Amino acid sequence: MNVSGKGTTSSVSYFILVGFPSSPERQLLYFGLFSVTYTLTLMGNAAIASAVLWDRHLHTPMYIFLGNFSLLEICYVTTTEPNMLATFLSTTKSISFVSCFVQFYFFFSFGADEGFYLCIMAFDRYLAICRPLHYPRIMTKQLCTGLVIFGWSSGFILFLSPVVFISQLPYCGPNIINHFMCDPVPLMMLSCSEDSITQLLYSTFNIIFMTGTFIFILSSYALVILAVLRMPSAASKHKAFSTCASHLAVVGLFYCPILVMYVSPGSGHPVKMQKFLTLFYSVVTPLCNPLIYSLRNKEMKVALRKIFRTERCS
Repeated sequence: MNVSGKGTTSSVSYFILVGFPSSPERQLLYFGLFSVTYTLTLMGNAAIASAVLWDRHLHTPMYIFLGNFSLLEICYVTTTEPNMLATFLSTTKSISFVSCFVQFYFFFSFGADEGFYLCIMAFDRYLAICRPLHYPRIMTKQLCTGLVIFGWSSGFILFLSPVVFISQLPYCGPNIINHFMCDPVPLMMLSCSEDSITQLLYSTFNIIFMTGTFIFILSSYALVILAVLRMPSAASKHKAFSTCASHLAVVGLFYCPILVMYVSPGSGHPVKMQKFLTLFYSVVTPLCNPLIYSLRNKEMKVALRKIFRTERCS
C-alpha cells in the first residue's frame, strides 16, 4: 500500500515489530505469562464493571465513572496485548501499515480517555468532599451522562490529528520497529525525512495534555485533602482518605511512566527502558487497578461478593 506524504511516496507496506527477541522457548514462556495477565486484567475489570451495572447501591456518579473506567481498561489492553501475544508465536512478526496506525490511534485514544476519566473522577471527589451540600444540585444525572460521553469521545477527537500527521510522513525503509507495539516515537524515527515540525507538534501536544490533566488531578486532590483534614470525625476522615488513596494510587501508576516516556519523546531514552515503561502502563497498570479499587472499597467488595455468589448459585 502506498501512502503519500509531504511530496514523497511511502514504499513501506508493513512493519516488523521486534518485540522481545529471545529463544523460541522463552517466547513461549512470555506467551504464557502475558496470556495469564491479559485474562486476569479482563476478568478483574469486567467484574468491577458488572458490579456497578448490577448493584443498585453502586448507581452513583463515583461508581458509574469507575465502571466506565474499567470498561476503558478492557478496550485499552485489547488494542495491544492480543497482537503482542500473536507476535510471540509468529516468525515474521509483521503488521500492515494500516493496522499499525489503527493500533496507534486506538491505543492512544483510549489512553487519553483514561486520563480524562481520572480528571472526571477527581472532579467528582472534589465536589463530593469539598462541596457536599451543593453536590446533588451540581452532579445531576444530565451532567453525569455528559461527563461519561465526554470521557469516551474526547481521546478519539484529540488523537486524530497526530495520527494523520505521523501517517503522512514518508516511509521508504527500513521498516523494523524495535518495540512490541506501534509507538509514535520509533515510527517517527523510521521516516525518510526528519520532520522537526511534526515532532515538535507531537511533543507539544503531549506536554499540554499530560501535564494539564495531571496538574488538574493533583490540584483537585490537594483541595480534597485539605477539606478532609478539617473534618471533625475520625471515621469520615478515614473513609475519605481511603477513597482518595485508591484514586491517587491509580493516578500514580498511570501517569508516572507516561510522563517519562512521552512528554519528551526526543530525550533519547534507551530502547529497553522505552519497552519497560510502555509495558508497565499498558499491561501492569490495567492489571493492578481492579485490585486497588476493590481491596480498599467496602461497597465494591460487597457488590463483588454478591456477583460471585449469584454465579455459584446458577
